[in-house]
Amino acid sequence: MSKIHFIGIGGIGISALARYFLEKGHEVSGSDLVSSEITDDLRKKGAKIFTPYQNKFGTGQVGKHKVKNLSKNIDLVIYSPAVPKNNPELKKAFRLQTSNFKLRVLSYPEALGELTKKYFTIAVCGSHGKSTVAAMISLILIKAGLNPTVIVGTKLREFGDSNFRMGGHPFRVVPRLVPPGSAVLVIEADEHFASFLNYWPKIIVLTALEADHLDYYKNFKNYILAFKKFVSHLPKDGILVANKDDKNIYINFSTAVKKLLWYYLKQKEVKRIKTILKIPGEFNVSNALAALAVARALKIPDKTAFKALSEYKGAWRRFELKQLTINNKQLTIINDYAHHPTQIRVTLRTAREKFPRKKIWCVFQPHQYQRTYYLFNDFVKVFQQALDKSWINRLIITDIFDVAGREEKEIKQKISSVKLIKAIKKPWAIYLPKEKVIKYLRKNLKGREVVILMGAGNVYKLVDLLIDKK
Repeated sequence: MSKIHFIGIGGIGISALARYFLEKGHEVSGSDLVSSEITDDLRKKGAKIFTPYQNKFGTGQVGKHKVKNLSKNIDLVIYSPAVPKNNPELKKAFRLQTSNFKLRVLSYPEALGELTKKYFTIAVCGSHGKSTVAAMISLILIKAGLNPTVIVGTKLREFGDSNFRMGGHPFRVVPRLVPPGSAVLVIEADEHFASFLNYWPKIIVLTALEADHLDYYKNFKNYILAFKKFVSHLPKDGILVANKDDKNIYINFSTAVKKLLWYYLKQKEVKRIKTILKIPGEFNVSNALAALAVARALKIPDKTAFKALSEYKGAWRRFELKQLTINNKQLTIINDYAHHPTQIRVTLRTAREKFPRKKIWCVFQPHQYQRTYYLFNDFVKVFQQALDKSWINRLIITDIFDVAGREEKEIKQKISSVKLIKAIKKPWAIYLPKEKVIKYLRKNLKGREVVILMGAGNVYKLVDLLIDKK
């Protein structure tokens, strides 16, 4: 049994890896700047967690990483890519490594990359849809008896509201593509900081390509080049499953690999998928087609794949619906992770299609100052469009979610939610600090509205504050 310490353990990806090592019987500890339900759950699972107190708004006090959190006899330190190089725990880990040749210090992508070499790995990458496609693939593989291990960037009800599933050897005969004795791993391959270049999968799914993480890549050309390099990690018999409807993918990846499987919205299976899917939106039909293509590559019968897709309940914070009562008024709450302009457009349009006659309010929390800065004009356009087309009737933008370790002071001084609202220039678009949102909603909602809590930060925590306490 090894002793493993995680720096930044509260991240949605790295926390899943912590669960993996807990399941393997290792002694796990970890630290983060803030506490969350993720760190609380890891503590319940047996991990020793160092985090500060968090208040009801999800902001709380921001803690500090401390050198004393690392024990001297630690075997492995895994840190989030968001952790700065001057982090005291990380500095101590590297210092200890110089005198202890057995101690290893790895970034989360490096540690996950080692796992991808040990498993038959299926990696889902792209600007959007990674979590949903990875979840759908996982459920199909489970239904087919392949018993996958899964590390995904969201919590799934099918996994007991967890972002991780421990698999093992398949329960049934493995398709020819998977070598005998191999176990299957399904992961999300995140492109930020080019993390996915540490992974060595046998199948890659490419869902979408749009400019993002420009704080790191600087331009879209570099962004595409990183994906091309990742696809080159496929072995000679590896398979690329790609979205033909995405022009950036079609233009850049048509000749990328020998085995290329396209999926697209004019496939004959679309009609059936629309009938069986419990989750709304054309984008989810596309996600299901991606999962179906992987299933077929693995020789899994369509009957099995369609059955799994029909039972998929949706992921945490992906158009997650709840019915609430506030001041005796019935409301529909949609919790959604959308934080990129394209995701926002698709989500708001889908909401209007699903609720054509209801008033729809959107509470948006921008995620990361740098994303807001680099994509500022795109954010303005999408919200102007949403209000002009009446996809939403009211828009509230709250303060930008500050991503620890990823923000530049100069950019933070240049951008704000107030500037975003001023640029949108619409009468039904306002700025409110997060602590005033609940009071405003309670005072102004009349009942029967749809309220979308949108963003990749902690805006979802407002749901609990909205609920009437009895």
